[in-house]
Amino acid sequence: MAEKRILHLLSPLPHASPFDLNMALDAGYDAVIPYTNVTLHQVTELVQDAIFSRPPNDGAKTCVFIGGKNAIAALDMLDAAKKAMVPPFVVSLFADPAGSFTTAAAMVARLERTLRISHKRELAGTRILVFGATGVVGFASAVISALEGAQVTLVGHDGVRRVQQSADESNARFGVSMSAADGSTEELKAALLKDADVALCAGKAGVQIIHEDLLRASPGLLAVADVNAVPPLGVAGLDLFSDGASIGGGTSGIGALAIGQTKYQTEFGLFRRMIESSKPLTLDFRDAFVLARELSK
Repeated sequence: MAEKRILHLLSPLPHASPFDLNMALDAGYDAVIPYTNVTLHQVTELVQDAIFSRPPNDGAKTCVFIGGKNAIAALDMLDAAKKAMVPPFVVSLFADPAGSFTTAAAMVARLERTLRISHKRELAGTRILVFGATGVVGFASAVISALEGAQVTLVGHDGVRRVQQSADESNARFGVSMSAADGSTEELKAALLKDADVALCAGKAGVQIIHEDLLRASPGLLAVADVNAVPPLGVAGLDLFSDGASIGGGTSGIGALAIGQTKYQTEFGLFRRMIESSKPLTLDFRDAFVLARELSK
């Protein structure tokens, strides 16, 4: 009898994400088993319990998905899972906490496409502000952009302390050079936007980050992208389905549902990639961006 494709979903939260469970089953896994309240120190035991249950040549049929809502915690758990392998006993791994890695990958990929088509620009050298930068999507989109050569600034809605800490940690971990700035008032945001090419908005649902007055006062802004689909949207006047259309002046807009379509295809595609692979894979936000970029061409 052919061995089944099994996905073990590890989450540090008291519940597993129904979104991820649905996505994995729809992608073709025979079984998806959630494990909740998982700590970093439990990852090794769980992974090794899984890898030794099957012969090495069937390792790719077992997959471990890491969820939760904290990007750094998920990456730490991914590292622990990799170290738990005992070759030739190896299984596939995929980290996507709160869907943030695939969402961020989709946002940056749609931005890259818009910059090329509408402004003949690349990500490299582009001055990008990231609002909501301490959240999981903001974190991942900032790191992806910085790895592609963009000049990234993390903007703090409550001062600079938390975003500076996030920038320092990301710079040390990924070898990038991001900066931090205070965006706690409309005046501070206006000053930042005047010197920026792009604004990525990954704030809380229902919170408008960039108002109409800020847009009018930022004629040099090439593009804005927003992952918020709950009114009021993160950017005034931005249509949910916008995929590079002008929202006034020379600014192109990328809406949450345009990003969401690519996000869905990316997460589904990475699940399918693991299912179809004859060798175990390890996937994180970098792999998500590679696929999202291909899907956005």
